[in-house]
Amino acid sequence: MSNSAMQGEPAELPDAARALVGAIGQTPLVEIPFAAEVAPGVRLFAKLESLNPSGSIKDRPVARMLVEAWRAGVFADGRHLLDSSSGNAGIAYAMLGAALGIGVTIVVPGNASRERLERMRAYGAELVVTDPIEGYDFALREAHTLAEREPERYWHCDQYANADNWRSHFVGTAEEILTQLHERGLPAPDTLVAGIGTGGTLTGCGRRLCLANPNIHIAVVIPETFPGIEGLKPFGAPGDIVPALLDATLINERIGVSSEQAVAMCRRLATLGLFVGPSSGAFVHAALRVAASGHYRCIVTFLNDTGERYVSTGMWGADT
Repeated sequence: MSNSAMQGEPAELPDAARALVGAIGQTPLVEIPFAAEVAPGVRLFAKLESLNPSGSIKDRPVARMLVEAWRAGVFADGRHLLDSSSGNAGIAYAMLGAALGIGVTIVVPGNASRERLERMRAYGAELVVTDPIEGYDFALREAHTLAEREPERYWHCDQYANADNWRSHFVGTAEEILTQLHERGLPAPDTLVAGIGTGGTLTGCGRRLCLANPNIHIAVVIPETFPGIEGLKPFGAPGDIVPALLDATLINERIGVSSEQAVAMCRRLATLGLFVGPSSGAFVHAALRVAASGHYRCIVTFLNDTGERYVSTGMWGADT
């Protein structure tokens, strides 16, 4: 994570935690050449977030949220960290929780890939696995129920409402994007393509990039309801939970992407040496749809995690 993002790491952090936090961020901004095929002159860039210590973009907000909680002493009485996650944030929580020596309990939908579940368990996290048919929001509600039932045992991080989530992207991820584009001789992007899990990436990066370019176009990926795309919330059905920290006023366009389209793009990205998960494929698929309009010249998105996290799902099999 960038130094500005953490504004100095507390000296009392254990060595392992301090090293991990210091390794987060400053990920490469890679150019994806597919955009020029759909609209000449359009350039598409993506942050390669699999190079964070736990392998995903979620290291950024989780580190900020946990370090701030550690500073506040919320774990001093032995309470566990509690939150819901589709997997990537859960892995980051489990990794940093192990390094900090705190207990971690994650409520996770049962359709999370086996690799995600096994890695969280490897760090010693306790998992509460919910019925995948119940959907993304059921796990979120279950975490709230546990927190209310046992407040002495749990500190509920609540990444869907914790402002340190979006702030990590405002002062870290977005600043890196602007700096890396400037180093290429390019201005601030005119388009941002993101998704909504907690809303942190979209809100933090969107707010900062809007300051650099008030006319920026922000497009949001909307997955199908089931089987969905790990890490992304579907919207549109009655009762769907809208994350408390999501700044929906930033959104200019919503683009539906199916799991098949996301996987197909992941396979195409692999031919460039970019081995990424389905949410990354969905983002690039949507970015190319935006590029095809011909209205924009510099598009930025995110490659959220590594494709190794999804081998057990069959998405890389020759017969799928």
